[in-house]
Amino acid sequence: MVSVASGSSPGIVRPRLGFLGVGWIGLDRMRAILSTGRIEAIAIADPAPERVAAALELAPNATVSSSLEAMLDQDVEGIVIATPSAFHAAQAIAALERGAAVFCQKPLGRNCAETSAVVDAARRSDRLLGVDLSYRHMSAMRRIHALINSGDLGSLYAVDLVFHNAYGPGKPWFFDRALAGGGCVIDLGVHLVDLLLWLLGWPDVVRVESALFSKGARLKRGAEEVEDYAIATLELSSGLVARIACSWHLNAGCDSIIAGEFHGTHAGACFRNVNGSFLDFTSDHNKGTAREQLTSPPDSWPGRAAAAWAMELASANRYSAGNRNLIRVAEVLDRIYEC
Repeated sequence: MVSVASGSSPGIVRPRLGFLGVGWIGLDRMRAILSTGRIEAIAIADPAPERVAAALELAPNATVSSSLEAMLDQDVEGIVIATPSAFHAAQAIAALERGAAVFCQKPLGRNCAETSAVVDAARRSDRLLGVDLSYRHMSAMRRIHALINSGDLGSLYAVDLVFHNAYGPGKPWFFDRALAGGGCVIDLGVHLVDLLLWLLGWPDVVRVESALFSKGARLKRGAEEVEDYAIATLELSSGLVARIACSWHLNAGCDSIIAGEFHGTHAGACFRNVNGSFLDFTSDHNKGTAREQLTSPPDSWPGRAAAAWAMELASANRYSAGNRNLIRVAEVLDRIYEC
C-alpha cells in the first residue's frame, strides 16, 4: 500500500515504511529518509522507550510496533533495519519474504553464508535491498571514483586504506563473536573492503593474507575473542596490492584515523579525515610534488545511502543485480578471518 504525498502532484506516491531499531544511527537514517519527502513512516519498533519517543518526534503519526512481525502485518512496503548484527540476516529475509523492501545497517550478515541468503531472498522476491555502506557517498570518494574511472591516475598498482577508532563500540554485543560475527574487521573493515572493490569496478581478489590481534596478542584461527586490530593484504587479479588496517581502542592520538591512498602510474589520489573527525574529510589529486585539493568540509554524507535507497524505492521496488557485490565483500571478509 502507498499513500499520496501531501502537497505533491498527482501520481507521486510515498511507500509506507517501518523502522526497526532507532538508536542514534537508526534515528539519523530515519531523518535522512524522511527528508526526501518521498516516503511515509508508519511504524517504529525499539525496546528503549526514550528512543521510540525521539523517533515519534520525527514521525508523530507512526504507530509503535512490538516486533518486526507486527510491522509487516501493517502492509509496509519497506523495512529499515538498525538492530544488532546477529539479527540482520534473519530480519531482512523475513521482510523480503513478505514482499517488503529492506535497507539494513552493515554488516548484512555475520558471514558470507548469511549475506548470500539475504541476497538470494531479495532476488526471489524481486524486492529492493540496500545496505548502509555510507562511505561510498562521501564527496571525497565520488571524486576519487571519477579520477579512477577516467584513467587520470593511469594503472593503479597499490592502495592503502585505514580505519582506526580510538574509542571502539560502546555496546557489549560487539565483543561477542556469536552476536557480531567478528570484531573491528566486520565493523570497520567492511567499509574499507567495500570501498576498494567498488572504486576499482569489482575486481577478483586472488590472494588474501591477514593478521588479527586482541589486546596486542596475535589471534589464532577460530579464536573466541574478537579482534581489536587487524591488517590484511589483498592482491587483485590486475596485480594491484591493497593493504587494509583497522582497529578499535588504538592509541591514535586523536578520535579516529580514516584515510586512503591510491597510487597509479600517472598520478595519485588520497583522502583523510580532518583532526580526528568521523565526519569531516578532505581529498587530493597528486602529481609528483604537486597537490590539488578536490574536496573539503562540510559534506553532509552519512545519510545519503539511506536517502538514495528511499528515492529508488519510491520509483521501483525491484531487485538489483548489483546486490551480488554484497556477497563479494562478505567473501573477502571471510577470507580475512580464515587466514
